[in-house]
Amino acid sequence: MRAVNEELNLLIKSKYPVICLETVDEIYTIRQLRAIAEQLNLDFYQWSITDGFRRGDKDGSYYQTKEPVKMLRMVQSLLKPREDEEIRPGLFVLKDFEKYIEDVLVLRLFKDIINLIKGTRDTFVIVSAEYKLPKDIQPDSAHLMGGYPIEDEIEAVIKETAEELKRTNNKVALSLSDEELDKITSALKGLSIQQIRNVINRCLLADNILDMNDLSEIETYKKKIFDQEGLLEFCLTEDKDNIAGFDNLKRWLVERKDSFSTQKTTSLPVPKGLLLMGVQGCGKSLAIKVIARELNLPLYRLDLARLYSKYVGETEKNLRTALMIAEKLAPACLWIDEIEKGFAASGGDIDGGVSQRILGTFLTWMQERKAKSFIAATANDIYRLPPEFLRKGRFDEIFFVDLPDVESGERILKIHLKKRGLKPEDFDLKKIVDVTAGFSGAEIEQAIIAALYRASTEKDVTSTKHIIEQIKSTKPISVLKKEEISALRAWAKERTIPA
Repeated sequence: MRAVNEELNLLIKSKYPVICLETVDEIYTIRQLRAIAEQLNLDFYQWSITDGFRRGDKDGSYYQTKEPVKMLRMVQSLLKPREDEEIRPGLFVLKDFEKYIEDVLVLRLFKDIINLIKGTRDTFVIVSAEYKLPKDIQPDSAHLMGGYPIEDEIEAVIKETAEELKRTNNKVALSLSDEELDKITSALKGLSIQQIRNVINRCLLADNILDMNDLSEIETYKKKIFDQEGLLEFCLTEDKDNIAGFDNLKRWLVERKDSFSTQKTTSLPVPKGLLLMGVQGCGKSLAIKVIARELNLPLYRLDLARLYSKYVGETEKNLRTALMIAEKLAPACLWIDEIEKGFAASGGDIDGGVSQRILGTFLTWMQERKAKSFIAATANDIYRLPPEFLRKGRFDEIFFVDLPDVESGERILKIHLKKRGLKPEDFDLKKIVDVTAGFSGAEIEQAIIAALYRASTEKDVTSTKHIIEQIKSTKPISVLKKEEISALRAWAKERTIPA
């Protein structure tokens, strides 16, 4: 995967007249663009509605160029003399220009300038937080997602931030091996340089040391940032000890644990992804969090429901944007929960063909992606899942997640009792397991929670009796959907591996 500056270099050399650069970090992006202009021997210009139009790093702007129309007139006057004078080509950076291009006069002037610079080395780069260009301009433009520092830059920011703090507090230190620094760096991908500085400062000011204990703080900070907006949700991962069973899956992960490591020494191909299908409430989503932790990858959830829009073409655009972000965040684990609901197998009559179009876009990306993205998907209803996902090569493996057996049921009980501050040795686990036959992990968890409420109401200590009472008053999914589960097991027996 090329870094953004390499992609920009290529587009400018290819003589694209307009590049729309969608970025989360304007300051970082402008610095990169300035460096590219110098490298390619281009004059660097920048414009904003507040500062006007100026060349290079000069303090003053051209006279009366804050208004978009006057700025474009000035650009025209700079470009036209080139017919008989030797003037260096320019890289023109316009900040938030897409907000003003809807004006008829601004659009017409900009189109005139685009026609003027076609085939030349002059390039306009529109820097903005979102991609939004009129259809008139789109055929002459390229769209890039920028503002995400790459690994080397993140490491440099970590060290610079620590050095700055060390000048006022000599106790500040980095306590990280090369492998640990890689993990911290990977966790910081997707944040702007300023956001990276903020969270590193926070960690160092807490105890003067940046070490692996700060990883959870970094992940919590990052989750808050991603939750504010965006098509991808950053998720916290789980330790494999927090999930019962899944022995075949755990073995599969152990064999591929170092696949995404920067210290990787083998030439084995990087795994593409997994599909976990099976009975509802049996830990598929939890398993995804374990997968990301075991592969040492940050986990991002693609919420397919959030992609859909009532406006024509907007859903497809949202998916392309989300996948572009995923490429920039790689190496990462991309989690798609209940994938059959987003890409339901249908003729497209209900939604005007939207689901079919986004399915095509997603399948093409799965096949052609160059970035090291690991796709972890879950499915409950195999009959609604498009058959294209089951073709060999889409996923490395398909695992079937069934209802827990006796051993797994006991392990699930212990996990959820400990999670709620209860001691497993205070309960008759064998007796409870006997009555939970056919219960999913989620149903066992809810029985424990309900028992806690019942005991609290009775002002009693939660006991085996309370849990068994709740279990006996519950109709498990294995009873409510007996025929569906039997059919699912029969389908999976010949086609999948037990998780």
